[in-house]
Amino acid sequence: MGLKEDLLRKIEDKTLQVGVVGLGYVGLPLAVEKAMAGYTTIGFDVQDDKVDMVNKGHNYIGDVVDEQLSEVVKSGKLKATTNFEDVATLDFIAIAVPTPLDLYQQPDISYVKKSTEDVAKYLKKGTVVVLESTTYPGTTEELMKPILEDISGLKCGEDFYLAFSPERVDPGNKLYKTKNTPKVVGGVGEDATEVAAALYENVLDADIFKASSPKVAEMEKILENTYRNVNIGLINEFAILANKMDINIWEVVDAAKTKPYGFQAFYPGPGVGGHCIPLDPFYLTWKAREYDMHMPLIEASGTINDAMPSYVVERSLRILSRKFKKPLNGSKILLLGIAYKNDIDDLRDSPALVIIEEFEKEGAILDYYDSLNPSYKRADGTIGESIKEISPDIIKGYDLVVITTNHSNIDYEMVVDNANYVFDTRYATRGLERDNLELL
Repeated sequence: MGLKEDLLRKIEDKTLQVGVVGLGYVGLPLAVEKAMAGYTTIGFDVQDDKVDMVNKGHNYIGDVVDEQLSEVVKSGKLKATTNFEDVATLDFIAIAVPTPLDLYQQPDISYVKKSTEDVAKYLKKGTVVVLESTTYPGTTEELMKPILEDISGLKCGEDFYLAFSPERVDPGNKLYKTKNTPKVVGGVGEDATEVAAALYENVLDADIFKASSPKVAEMEKILENTYRNVNIGLINEFAILANKMDINIWEVVDAAKTKPYGFQAFYPGPGVGGHCIPLDPFYLTWKAREYDMHMPLIEASGTINDAMPSYVVERSLRILSRKFKKPLNGSKILLLGIAYKNDIDDLRDSPALVIIEEFEKEGAILDYYDSLNPSYKRADGTIGESIKEISPDIIKGYDLVVITTNHSNIDYEMVVDNANYVFDTRYATRGLERDNLELL
């Protein structure tokens, strides 16, 4: 029996031994789904606390169902470890590790490189390796393939298969989770694509798109996130102009989205956060330089989005000056919500944290309220803490309330009715019209 046939048989009869490297926002949901589908799964992570929590069945990722994690751990279908020697027992390994930017806004693929090296040391013949981390086109074949072959002594396509299948995780999305989100798979060779796709077909309740190569799959993932980044930049620029022209940009979008074709609604905000949208376009602009090409549209949208926190502070300053003849220095300001999007506890690259820093630099007396994020670690290592509650009396004590994240557990009508003034950057106050309310 050939390599492909043997792997397809193991996928079909659920004897395939699966591993997931990286137990974060992408890796843990993926590991749980594979275990729930009946595959014995091992999760690998360098952080002891994550490994311990998984092995105790304790969940730390919002998109993972607590009961499902507990179930697969108790049944023995999922365990976690820091020991990569267990790779030698596996038939399928997914790598889902961070791909941040360095200080120079260039791709930091050190986590992918290190994980690939760790896997390669124990890679056995007949294994499938799939990268899920978002990265620049060419990473799978130009970085991973040589490492895997050189360290293991095995040959890609003959002794093991290699593919790229980008993660599609949207924290807090109530409709689409790992289980039901369509998957793209692009392997080094048709056999690798077929085998990797076969596993995902057995694990997910979603369509699988088979790309012709890893580069196509890598590029499409960058396109997904760059598309959002550029359109968010466009609507943020519209919002700035609309404010100058005394036009409600939110009503403009509501009107435009009545068109049943040719338009998709994007909304302005205080900046772009999360691990993907602010970072991934830089992977493409960095790679484009290798081909002597610049991508000014992408770079411009990044510049606009990066400037939005400062714009929020500037607008706040103008509100205080115009309405109360007060400077920003010494004014009491309350931020509502510091997560990068609503109803989650994820603070990665949240624009609200930049806004906090800029307010404090200007001398504002700042508090925040976010029940999902009762504390956070500042850039200087100190801890910022949320006020415990909001009430009419508390709200009245601030010169300005700025809504930076539209969590659904806040009574915005109560806030507006009792605040001296509200600056809403998320349109959380939709339907409310008050003289003390201003929209982004």
